Amino acid sequence: MKRRDSIKTLLIGGLAGTALGTQACKKDINEPPAEIVLDGGYGRTAAEKIYDEKLRAEVFLTDVELTTIATLCDIILPATTSAGSAIDAKVPAFIEFIVKDLPTNQLPIRGGLMWLDGESNKRFNTAFSVCSKEQQLQIIEDIAYPDPDNKNPEMAPGIAFFSRMRNLTLTGYYTTKIGIDDLGYVGNSPNLWDGVPQEVLDKHGLAYPESWMPKFVNHETRATVAEWDSEGNLLT
Repeated sequence: MKRRDSIKTLLIGGLAGTALGTQACKKDINEPPAEIVLDGGYGRTAAEKIYDEKLRAEVFLTDVELTTIATLCDIILPATTSAGSAIDAKVPAFIEFIVKDLPTNQLPIRGGLMWLDGESNKRFNTAFSVCSKEQQLQIIEDIAYPDPDNKNPEMAPGIAFFSRMRNLTLTGYYTTKIGIDDLGYVGNSPNLWDGVPQEVLDKHGLAYPESWMPKFVNHETRATVAEWDSEGNLLT
């Protein structure tokens, strides 16, 4: 099974975003509902919109750190012939927002980036983002797929950091249109139902009346609202 297919299978059961945690909010039950603001394709209250704008105006990660994050995102979820990459889905911008929205991510992310550059300098005498792809993957393979029998404590921070980055990347990606399209998730939508299969009806000696066929199982009229007469007979 391909790596992306494995990820998609895991996400169907539960998105990796649970790693982000949740924020509880308190609200006066007597407070009137805030105006809902549609911004960016989703509904936000006026207060939430102000909060989002405040966070976007703040700066935490440096340009150098964002470059390294983008490099990691592209390694974790590169583009395929059928789906865009984490970069295409603007996942680095999502992570940049999340570390301000959930400050508990700030120290682990910044510390992890420092560890990654330290490991890269130790091995290749240069920062991780400017290493060759082969050199980057040498480090990533050691922290993404750690040997359970390897008791090297020096790799533990890198392993924890990559796990967090992988969760953030998957959460950011699979909550965008690109990621949802890759999953093939269509949301709540009406099904096309042809009625009880004929072989099942045959087993019970049953059949739909011919007069019902164009009314009941015709896909071309499936959006028509049914109507009945006063005696309960189906009209349309």
